Amino acid sequence: MEWLTRMQDALTYIEDHMTEPFGIEEVARAAYASPFHFQRMFRMLTGVSVGEYVRRRRLTLAAQELAVQQARVLDVALKYGYESPEAFAKAFRKAHGIAPSAAREQDARLKAYPRLTFHLSLKGDQDMDYRIVNREAFTVTGKKIVCTHVDGENLRQIPAFWQQCHADGTSDRLVELGGGQHDLLGICADMSPEGDSFSYWIAVEADRPDEAGLSTRVIPAATWAVFTSVGPMPGAIQAVWQRIYQEWFPATGYEHTGGPDFEFYPPGDPASADYRSEVWIPVQMAART
Repeated sequence: MEWLTRMQDALTYIEDHMTEPFGIEEVARAAYASPFHFQRMFRMLTGVSVGEYVRRRRLTLAAQELAVQQARVLDVALKYGYESPEAFAKAFRKAHGIAPSAAREQDARLKAYPRLTFHLSLKGDQDMDYRIVNREAFTVTGKKIVCTHVDGENLRQIPAFWQQCHADGTSDRLVELGGGQHDLLGICADMSPEGDSFSYWIAVEADRPDEAGLSTRVIPAATWAVFTSVGPMPGAIQAVWQRIYQEWFPATGYEHTGGPDFEFYPPGDPASADYRSEVWIPVQMAART
């Protein structure tokens, strides 16, 4: 498939430029995708951000040079983009558990993060229903935190944030602001250029800019791809996200616009087998080669 070739071309670009500075724009261009869409596709398919992948690969190659070629620590640090030996040593120790100088010793234990490859997995055993919705801009009011994808920390931060908002009454307060309708939104926005961090909102559709302890933001007008999740949270909706990026995007001519996306939680028991929620993703037609 065309998308598979594009992703492989992007990986080749990364590997060919490991010792050179480059930005996500260049990598995404190799995949004929927008920077935002490429970063989301990459993270959902691999479990790591582009920035984290590059860091792990560079530290793997650096360790090999220290162990095999007995290169100087300073030379290797500069080669792989570190501004000082101290910064390199800190990152190296975190990745390998030892100092860079110790990597040159006989029998030093090092960790290797291999080059990734993408393979086609033909499924087709289950339809993926969706609908396309054109919607004007709307305002939300809610509470937000900053999350990170590094080491999968977001998978712990977001559930803990929901628990906190339920425990301290924020969820009930938001329901009241929304006119009593128990329609809560979990919004992802403001992805960092490296793709490692983003803001996450628990919010309702309401314009209450002066509400103490809460913030407002406008969700821009967009064309949305809407997917229904059926099953207990959070597993059911996490499975939908995986299928969107592993199956739906590659099979269609759409890509993510880069704007905020959100999960829609209507009234009901989130732990029940028949609980229905939704994923809303702003989309546009992808660029053609």
